[in-house]
Amino acid sequence: MRTYLDFEKPIAEIEGKIADLQDVADDGETDGVRQEIEVLEGKAKSSLEDIYKKLTPWQKTQVARHGERPHCSDYIAQLITEFSPLSGDRAYADDAAIVGGPGRFRGEAVMIIGHEKGSDTESRLKHNFGMARPEGYRKAIRLMEMADKFGLPILTFVDTPGAYPGVGAEERGQAEAIARSTDCCLSLRVPVIATITGEGGSGGAIAIATANTAIMMEHSIYSVISPEGAASILWRDSARAEDAATAMKITAQDLKKLGVIDAIVAEPVGGAHRNPEAAIEAVGDVIAGALDELSELKPNEVRQARRDKFIKLGSAL
Repeated sequence: MRTYLDFEKPIAEIEGKIADLQDVADDGETDGVRQEIEVLEGKAKSSLEDIYKKLTPWQKTQVARHGERPHCSDYIAQLITEFSPLSGDRAYADDAAIVGGPGRFRGEAVMIIGHEKGSDTESRLKHNFGMARPEGYRKAIRLMEMADKFGLPILTFVDTPGAYPGVGAEERGQAEAIARSTDCCLSLRVPVIATITGEGGSGGAIAIATANTAIMMEHSIYSVISPEGAASILWRDSARAEDAATAMKITAQDLKKLGVIDAIVAEPVGGAHRNPEAAIEAVGDVIAGALDELSELKPNEVRQARRDKFIKLGSAL
């Protein structure tokens, strides 16, 4: 069954009626039923378009967190061939919140690194809901250095509420691991293209999103802290998360205006979770265009362009 967000209740009611009528049609009572289904389908589509044209930043946050939204593993399955997952940081352990390895994107050899949230209870626990520990970022560093050695462009898929804040993670150097991963991104001589597919939360996101080209899905978010966290700090009231989401300018549209990101990928009506295949293919097209542009630069120019981009961004903001 499809999961509906709070603001989608009018659509849920219409699609519920459609499902009931389809059961009637399946029982053979088709007189006028098919016609009524078509009318309701048109109404549902129209309502969906109207609602998604006017989403608030908080509503976009809810869409970005939708459990049925495509995850890193889905992007890999559809866009990457010959993918070989690599595990471990060669220091402590493997972290399933970060997945990665070499593969081919439309025939070109690349390195894939991304957050994986999981799609059901078991896999979400396995991947720690996409919240990486230090060993996850050290694994990312290992893969980035490998890509740099062999001249492989790096594609990252960002979808995390933030790095894991547990005691064990802090004891093993969470902040240091994030900082070193960010620094590694800046030092690479190969193109890095980051796509924020859902949540881009805090340093846990920027650790693998310090890229030549930053892409965001239309209904994804990217922020220094979660709206709930910001509300707790600013107003000591996490219930004011909606106010924080608006104030922080966390949507793709706001961040494009500010120059934080480079491109926005349009999502199917109703969000990427309603048509994952189309959404993933659209992301692939934008990534392909970005790779073509960066392929014209020499290795040192790729690195310098990335550094210049972030220096310029810092001075502009």
